[in-house]
Order: sequence, then C-alpha cells, then structure tokens
Amino acid sequence: MKSLCIYCGSSPGNRPEYADAARAMGKTLAERGLALVYGGGKVGLMGTVADAVLAHGGTAIGIIPEALMQKEVGHRGLTELHVVRNMHERKQMMADRADAFIAMPGGVGTFEELFETFTWLQLGYHAKPVGLLNVAGFYDGMLGFLQHAVDEGFLKQVHNDLLHVAPTPEGILDKLGNAPRVLVDKWQEKRGQT
Repeated sequence: MKSLCIYCGSSPGNRPEYADAARAMGKTLAERGLALVYGGGKVGLMGTVADAVLAHGGTAIGIIPEALMQKEVGHRGLTELHVVRNMHERKQMMADRADAFIAMPGGVGTFEELFETFTWLQLGYHAKPVGLLNVAGFYDGMLGFLQHAVDEGFLKQVHNDLLHVAPTPEGILDKLGNAPRVLVDKWQEKRGQT
C-alpha cells in the first residue's frame, strides 16, 4: 500500500475529536510514507488532513472539479492538485490513484463516495480494501443499519465483513494494510443456476 484515498467532510463537524482525528490521520500517513489522495479541498476535515500530511513532510494529492475550484475551496498548497471537469472524473481519478480507501466523518458526499467504492469492491470492480475511521462512534448507526440489511437478507455477511472498521488512524491503517486483496464476485454463486 503506497497511497490512501480519504473521504471526509468539507465541514469540521461539531466535536473537536473529528479535527483531532484528521490531524492524527495526516500525521500517521506522512510517518508511514503513504500518499494522501483526496478531494482537493482546503476546508473542513479535508483541509485538516491535507495540512497535517504536508506539515509532516508527506505527499498530498488533491482532485477537485472545476466548479468547486472556482468557488475558492481548492487547496493550492498540495503536492499535486488536479482540476477535473466533474464529480465523475474526480471519483474515478481518486479510485485509480489509491491503493485503499477510508471514510472519516462527513456528510452525504462522504457517504456516497464510501458506498460507491464499497459497491465496486462487492461487485469485483476492484480488490482494494475499504475502511471506516469510526471517530467517537460517528458510524455506529450506519454499521447497525448495515447489519440490519444483512439480517433482512439484502446484504451478505461475507460482503459486510469487507468493510474494515477501527476507531484510530493507526488501527484502520493496520487493518487495511493486512487486508487480503481478493477480487470478490457477488454473482459467483448465481452462475450455473437455472
């Protein structure tokens, strides 16, 4: 693992633990020699993670759509900043540049990016590990809902288990670093059935 894509809020959130975790994540990435790949913003937790990576001598690669760059939310001090045409190009480039993915606290944009990447893993479009940095229990409700989907027969436990969860940057990076890179095929068991 050489690079990590982080999805997180363009707001700092209401609890100081979120920004503390973002700073700790950035520092840990730099110390481990892992490049940050993220949405390219200078605001919220996004900017906090990038600033911490840079402050500790790490590499921060931002990918931002033109529309957001024009709104002055792009981080101009990054190692690399790629301005793309739209959100689809942004997400594809982030996925292509990363060896693993982590969602930190955030809003619907963070959730959408997480679930798209998680879906791609479940469908076998990539074999890169996906994780949640569950700061102060932020994702407890979502994890409960995912288990509910398993219990109701809409998600297989084996697929739910592909989502790695830890409360600390060190913990989630260790889990992702040790995760097997297995190409999943959700439909494998359906083949050959009439």
